[in-house]
Amino acid sequence: MYATEIFARYAAESRQQPLSEEVLHHAKRAVMDWYASLFPGLDTDAVRLLEQTLGEDLDRGRARLAQGRAATARAAALVNGTAAHAAEVDDSFRDAMYHPGAATIAAALAAGQDVGATGAQFLRAVVLGYEVSTRIGVVMGRPHYKFWHNTGTMGAFGAAAAAGSLLGLDEASFAHALALAGTFSAGLQQAFRLETMAKPLHAGRAAEAGVLAAQLAGRGMRCSLDLLDGEHGLGQAMSTGPDWSRVGATLGQDFHITRLTFKNHIGCGHTFPAIDGALELQRQHGFAAADIERLHLGVYQPTLDIAGHVDPQTASEARFSLHYMVATALVHGSVRLSAFEPVRLDDPATRALMTRITAALDPEVEAGFPGRRAARVEVQLCDGRRFTHLQPDRKGDPELPLTDADLEGKLLELASPVIGEAEARALLGRIWNLHQSASPT
Repeated sequence: MYATEIFARYAAESRQQPLSEEVLHHAKRAVMDWYASLFPGLDTDAVRLLEQTLGEDLDRGRARLAQGRAATARAAALVNGTAAHAAEVDDSFRDAMYHPGAATIAAALAAGQDVGATGAQFLRAVVLGYEVSTRIGVVMGRPHYKFWHNTGTMGAFGAAAAAGSLLGLDEASFAHALALAGTFSAGLQQAFRLETMAKPLHAGRAAEAGVLAAQLAGRGMRCSLDLLDGEHGLGQAMSTGPDWSRVGATLGQDFHITRLTFKNHIGCGHTFPAIDGALELQRQHGFAAADIERLHLGVYQPTLDIAGHVDPQTASEARFSLHYMVATALVHGSVRLSAFEPVRLDDPATRALMTRITAALDPEVEAGFPGRRAARVEVQLCDGRRFTHLQPDRKGDPELPLTDADLEGKLLELASPVIGEAEARALLGRIWNLHQSASPT
């Protein structure tokens, strides 16, 4: 069987198998985090420009944008998927180097609204999208991540699987939907090395591509089913000889959705181990940012590649600046949305500390990537004291998970300024009761 057929067989068989309480609980956590990521992303240039451009696909259709505006399913997936990635607070599955929620849940919500699905059907689709797409991402591996933005490429498979589940595709059509998603998948890391506005479009386009792939397959569109593992398939074209032989080995047994990372800071997740390590040293030894003579960060290579803005001039650049993220955490105690307001971007204490920060590849830290996201933090204080700390994981990783209360607080913090605290609390209630709901919203 081709990889697309393995996933299609699992999708068909799993329809008759109930999800465990644990898996359902983790699916609700993923949905909660998606909403927490969605609302702050609405007030971004990428989302505003999308809505202006997609006018003819809005104010009609059965799907809805975040604040209730009617839309076609594909337009809703595109806009909501973009918004959910725009503020850089969405979830990740680190072994696949991929933010699965933005595209997968946007597609599931749009397709679910379009067909009138129940909350339980929506949750099942979300789980399926995560399980399929993360496994493809793991197989594609680090060689794929060198050039490609996995949230755009792998996201198309999560979206197609979720939408295919909700559209009720049979086994053959589901396999073709995944194959179509593969030939639609795109998203280059170069798109956000200099300018980051287009980066969230990768998640939105992946969500839209997945919905379209499922819709087309449902109407009989076919695609080469060896799209992933064929001689000239995605694996050969976008990685270096990946091994597909065990891609479905743990399906239905090991649920990846139970091992997600949820962001505890706002910005590029590659900076988080260094932030956590620096804050831990500060907590242990009680120094202030002004007491630091020199701070050195030992990191893995993608941190240097992706979060390499040494002198960020915009909020977008600051989110991808290791120097800024660590400095603002040490000066202000955390990295929240306020860290990217104009007055904070030019904060003298933060800017001064940034000039005393250096960063370089740490071989031990690099060897653990992507399975572990670590950083080594070395601080020399003005009084001559020196301290070193190896931060093995980020808060929010499976080893240091956010609690349910942490996730609830994250949603309330990020959604309340947009929809009000009362509605944000009502949304929390609806998410926790999705398994009993007549709709996915």
